[in-house]
Amino acid sequence: MEAGMVTPAPALVRFSGIQKTYDGEHLVVKNLDLDIRKGEFITLLGPSGSGKTTTLMMLAGFEVPTHGEIYLADRPIKNVPPHRRDIGMVFQNYALFPHLTIAENIAFPLSVRNTSKADVQERVNAALRMIKMETMAQRRPGQLSGGQQQRVALARALVFNPQLVLMDEPLGALDKRLREQMQLEIKQLHETMGITVVYVTHDQSEALTMSDRIAVFNDGIVQQIDRPDALYEHPVNSFVAHFIGENNVLAGTVETIDKDYCRVALAGGGAVTARAVNVSGAGASTSLSVRPERVAIVPDGSAGEGPNRLPAKVQNTIYLGDHALAVLEVAGNGEFMVKLQPGAHHSLAPGEGVSITFRPEDCLALDPV
Repeated sequence: MEAGMVTPAPALVRFSGIQKTYDGEHLVVKNLDLDIRKGEFITLLGPSGSGKTTTLMMLAGFEVPTHGEIYLADRPIKNVPPHRRDIGMVFQNYALFPHLTIAENIAFPLSVRNTSKADVQERVNAALRMIKMETMAQRRPGQLSGGQQQRVALARALVFNPQLVLMDEPLGALDKRLREQMQLEIKQLHETMGITVVYVTHDQSEALTMSDRIAVFNDGIVQQIDRPDALYEHPVNSFVAHFIGENNVLAGTVETIDKDYCRVALAGGGAVTARAVNVSGAGASTSLSVRPERVAIVPDGSAGEGPNRLPAKVQNTIYLGDHALAVLEVAGNGEFMVKLQPGAHHSLAPGEGVSITFRPEDCLALDPV
């Protein structure tokens, strides 16, 4: 190994050839091979029905794979019941016992593990300090806000020091501001305690904020697994490009390919140069991906010709506080978005003709949508 290179952490969890079907015909999860490293925060991200939650439930032990094996710390666990897996679990609906106090809820995983009374008290007190709720130990869940209940659920999942914590849409019931606050708190706990977290969400901004790596699911298959910045900058296909962040799509046909770049004739007129990421060759259909913040608007007819300059018509402008969006018609796409600095939208009028420019390296030629 070269000097300065960091050795990846060993895999704590390994999915090997996992398939899952409920009716014997349709695979919800298809041939999943996935390693989860010890100490990492990995998010399973995808739309409803993509297989992400089923994957989490198989790891938790609430679902059994149809084929394949799951390993936890090199131990096959497919036939191990949930309570024997040493896994903490946090659900969207908190799943707290309404008749128990906060302290008793947190203590529950310890009581079923026959932990000594003194050790239970010490661990519960430490967990209450961790979530900053020491003064609320004797309250019941019904007396707490949603955010407080989720903190209790988190403390309960961590109190017995599990080697792995699973979180299934844990912040889905919270409002935006509280959700963002809890994202930071969960991430800080992860970093402080060094635990391994597997997190399920359909919210791509949440995944980008919290994760060391993200596995993007669609149709029962992991489309791509990578760091958040790598997924955003280097999507391997149109699904990932469209699902991660804002994205503009232009349809076209590949005219020529020269090493890493290709020339694409747009279906709505004009031609551009793009990075050839996922194209099959000259004459093939392609979808171009261009991020809104990588596009510049210039006055129509202004001097300067770049490799990618296209005529556009202003449809609308949207003010969003810290930035604005211009909605344009470009090459047949009537919802082409360009990110603007605050105030810049005042100079654009609906119906106005402008031009847009973007660099070839910021335009990805991918599989057709």
